[in-house]
Amino acid sequence: MEKVLIFGHKSPDTDTICSAIAYAELKNKLGVNAEPVRLGEINGETKYALDHFKVDVPRLVEKVAAEAKNVILVDHNERQQSAEDIDQVRVLEVIDHHRIANFETSDPLYYRAEPVGCTATILNKLYKENGIEIRKEIAGLMLSAIISDSLLFKSPTCTDEDIAAAKELAEIAGVDSASYGLEMLKAGADLSDKTIADLITLDAKEFQMGDSKVEIAQVNAVDTNDVLARQTEIESALQEVIAQKQLDLFVFVVTDILNNDSVALALGNKVSAVEEAYGVKLDNNLAVLKGVVSRKKQIVPVLTDTLK
Repeated sequence: MEKVLIFGHKSPDTDTICSAIAYAELKNKLGVNAEPVRLGEINGETKYALDHFKVDVPRLVEKVAAEAKNVILVDHNERQQSAEDIDQVRVLEVIDHHRIANFETSDPLYYRAEPVGCTATILNKLYKENGIEIRKEIAGLMLSAIISDSLLFKSPTCTDEDIAAAKELAEIAGVDSASYGLEMLKAGADLSDKTIADLITLDAKEFQMGDSKVEIAQVNAVDTNDVLARQTEIESALQEVIAQKQLDLFVFVVTDILNNDSVALALGNKVSAVEEAYGVKLDNNLAVLKGVVSRKKQIVPVLTDTLK
């Protein structure tokens, strides 16, 4: 049986990695030869989850066509966020919770997109629908994904379905969501050993918004000043990325996981879109975005509407 690769977006986050692992296990139990892989380096938060539940890191694959003819996408659908050669393979399935954009296939496929806070919440349903029990380790990873994407259930993307799934998964995993989740988020917010290149690529996604090419990177921090103290270096690195990729706008978002606010650093020829979208004035290229923690729900759609 030919192998099917399962992966999430570039610059993988906890949902991307954990959902790839969880869905690969489900597919294997259903008779599919599936392997979870990753398109980039994992972050500290994801490493904490994998270490805690003693699960190996999926291997790195930057180009997929040489390894498989068929793939399954989790936690993304936009082509610019996927493998470089995604157009050279057949996408069998997509399991996602984001907007649908820049995506088309030549063959029919199974597409499951739900307006919930995390891909793992959808996977929890798929396990039930197929009558497959979730192992403790896999339940722990799925719980980690929900905690990550919902910022411990504080994000506006978090739904009642996410909370219910997390409760079920925490019971299977044998952990307390609150205490485990806070330690996991803190592990991800420890940026002391990160280079400037790490900071701007750890969780970066590229979007087409109208005629504008936009990249949004986000990092979580316990104190945003720990990151913004390096603003000059960050801006220099962002300018290089803008020139290299010919971006119209790069928004670097530093989210305070304790206060649930963010500071946005915006550069490019469309920075006025940030001011218009949020009713703020950039000062030294910075603006505080009160109550904004979700790129998916509070940044991408708002900027997309502004740039149309």
